[in-house]
Amino acid sequence: MADFKTNENLQDKDPKMSKKEMAERREEITAFYKDNIPHLEVQADYETLLAAIEKARAERMQAQMYMAQQYAAQKGEGAPDPESPEGKAFQDAMAKAMTNETA
Repeated sequence: MADFKTNENLQDKDPKMSKKEMAERREEITAFYKDNIPHLEVQADYETLLAAIEKARAERMQAQMYMAQQYAAQKGEGAPDPESPEGKAFQDAMAKAMTNETA
């Protein structure tokens, strides 16, 4: 077996705390957490807003892809001419969506 030497600094310190020291430590920890709660609530609000924004972006992208797929599928089946009012409305909507996407 190996012969282990103990750290002399650890021997000098009593690892046991008195009841008073434990109560003081408990109060310090409680105060620390209570002080940080407002900051964490702000962070939670921020994260919730970010998640909502990402969800809205994903839904918008999904809707744009659906519109593009429907338009592409109709193009070969007598879809409106790109110069027709329906075709122009679609082109305008897609251009507007792409402009909002990059803004």
